Amino acid sequence: MKMSSSIASIGFGHDAITFMIQPRVLVLRAPGTNCDEESAFAFERAGAQAERLHIFRLREQPELLRNYQILCLPGGFSYGDDLGAGRILANQLRMHLAEELLRFKSAGKLILGICNGFQVLLKTPLLLTPDAEGPLATLAFNDCGYYQDRWVRLERQGTDNVFLQGIDKLYLPVAHAEGKFIARNQAVLEQLVSSGRLVLRYAAGDNPNGSMGDVAGVSDESGRVLGLMPHPERCIDPTHFPHWTRSLPPEVPDGLRLFQNAVHYFS
Repeated sequence: MKMSSSIASIGFGHDAITFMIQPRVLVLRAPGTNCDEESAFAFERAGAQAERLHIFRLREQPELLRNYQILCLPGGFSYGDDLGAGRILANQLRMHLAEELLRFKSAGKLILGICNGFQVLLKTPLLLTPDAEGPLATLAFNDCGYYQDRWVRLERQGTDNVFLQGIDKLYLPVAHAEGKFIARNQAVLEQLVSSGRLVLRYAAGDNPNGSMGDVAGVSDESGRVLGLMPHPERCIDPTHFPHWTRSLPPEVPDGLRLFQNAVHYFS
């Protein structure tokens, strides 16, 4: 549901002036996170108020999360990925912040996980709720065996996800070594497909990691949580496109559209 508190009025009757309050974004960072400033800037470019907050500060005061309408888990290498990509940060969210995070999600707010943030979300119940047999999916090392850093073409699958409204195709950069989406088995993959949860696919020939079903992004059941491997925060200005000097880039860059959708959700 949309947050009615994003609209305020001054005065009475016909003389009342209605104005929009910017949604507040919490960009959660941890040791090793290195895309938090870019993600905060992208939300600000889209019209939001963004603040970067360290995981230790949020653990000290979990109720701080209630002051925000959007939570962003940015890219990078949280805790150096020493025990696996996103694993330590995900454990902290599950063990110390689960109650507040579920409250945040149940309140109709938005959650975005980018690259490492996607890896974190998949290890929590916020994106794909585990069943009696365990997690439904994970992200593994790229089939090529090394880090991929390049631009890819993406296609949206039928979805009601807030971040992807009005978007059919995207051209965004990827930068990861563990981005291969793997469902637990074929039956789970088919279940996720039929329920519309696999919302972003790599276009033909552009799968950089060998993901099952060419999956690049996943939605939760509500359409208010999105995890994706590509980096939309690295495509918010026309000059970010690698071919911007040779061809006319879109007026609104592909990545910026995701952040604008999040802001417009509260308007």
